[in-house]
Amino acid sequence: MNILLVDDDQDSRACVGNFLREMGHRVMECDSGRSALNLIASGDFSMVLSDIKMPGMSGIELLKNISFLPEGKKVDVVLFTGHGDMETAIEALRAGAYDYLLKPINVEELAAITERIADYQALRRENMILTKHFEDKLKAETEETRRQLSKLKETLARSMGLGNIGFFSETMQRIAEQANKYHTDRSIPVLIQGETGTGKEVIAKLIHYGESWENRPFVDINCAALTPSLFESELFGYEAGAFTGGLPKGQKGKLDLAQGGTLFLDEVAEIPLELQGKLLRVIQEKEFYRISGLKKVKVDVRIICATNVDITKRVEQGKFREDLYYRLKVGHILIPPLRDRKEDILPLANLFLQEFSKQKRKSFSRIGDAAAKILKGYHWPGNVRELRNAIEWVIFMYDETELKSEYLAILDRINPNHNREEKMEPKELNPEEFSLPEERFFLEEYMNKIVLKALKKYGGNKTKAAQYLGISRRSLYCKMKHIRFPNKNEEIEQ
Repeated sequence: MNILLVDDDQDSRACVGNFLREMGHRVMECDSGRSALNLIASGDFSMVLSDIKMPGMSGIELLKNISFLPEGKKVDVVLFTGHGDMETAIEALRAGAYDYLLKPINVEELAAITERIADYQALRRENMILTKHFEDKLKAETEETRRQLSKLKETLARSMGLGNIGFFSETMQRIAEQANKYHTDRSIPVLIQGETGTGKEVIAKLIHYGESWENRPFVDINCAALTPSLFESELFGYEAGAFTGGLPKGQKGKLDLAQGGTLFLDEVAEIPLELQGKLLRVIQEKEFYRISGLKKVKVDVRIICATNVDITKRVEQGKFREDLYYRLKVGHILIPPLRDRKEDILPLANLFLQEFSKQKRKSFSRIGDAAAKILKGYHWPGNVRELRNAIEWVIFMYDETELKSEYLAILDRINPNHNREEKMEPKELNPEEFSLPEERFFLEEYMNKIVLKALKKYGGNKTKAAQYLGISRRSLYCKMKHIRFPNKNEEIEQ
């Protein structure tokens, strides 16, 4: 969009203007209402963002004057003012302002408002075009609008930590759908489990923002990075005089900052045992006390937790409260490691390839067949994060149109103990390509070994083993009668 930014404070104007330009908008700046009117009369602006309190002509006077201009009908005006001037903000809305922002300006709120205005103006343009039956122009305008909205959403997603994510496999698509369902009910705590690098924080943000990217606070705490005393003050805050070295007026905690939004507890299994009861009370009673506080603080916060460990083992060891574990697990998402969803590897690698090629202005546009085979065969102990870092390193080091296999030697240097899976996995049997030994060949012995391996592959489940071998369950039973099992005491699932 073409945006006119009006503010007599040069530093504030420069900061806001730079952010809007990063979002892809065209921004013109001026320092007074009178200059703004001249620019609007001679320019083509979709939005005016103006301070209310300015010398000469105030923001509200500017708003009223814009409404008298012929060009004013297609301009949406957003005013910003200080926290203590709410009456003026209400007056601005009555005078016809689209919305207002409080100073200092929150960039997420600004991004959300510009997106709403872009949506509104897109619909308005489409309606005008439809009314005039200009079908060709409708197609062109709609495409341009979609491009602008797509760029706005990409910028907004990137500022929220959601840039360039892809859900390609059925497993990850189901997880994304599950996250969107959890988004609709803020009262449900959600526990996200998965190995390091699988994207637990990304899923947490999907649950928080949903598909509409609601403008609510998202506050995170790394539970493993804080001592018990620091964790308590960070989470609950403290009153004045709570302890030596504290702020004279006390300090609000992360629960206060997350009011109306989400508190994300990363590495939740590391919460000190003595504080777990207090967290449980917050979840169940929706209230808490600050350190040294005597007054209950009501809380409206969605709790999302993440961990890369098996909390059930912590419960068995007495290091994690069982009641807290089951309370956190009302909503549960388990993210499988990347090696268990190989269909995601190449699409993600291509996504990162395009992202970093564009970012670093390199020529990479595709992944070669040999390189693709290496990527699919690698074990990826660091999961999606390791894949992303590997692609970024390759693009930083080289500049070609095709990502070649030799560029991926970095994988062996980073994780020398993690060989590619293609080296560990046995080759598939090919009926057309195998040799018989010169000496006697004991067919029965080999058949028995194949049946044993099939049973082991499916944990002793005869039905699945028979289906895998392409024989009936009855035939499998007949073959098993002639097999000497390594462990006679081992029960095989019926």
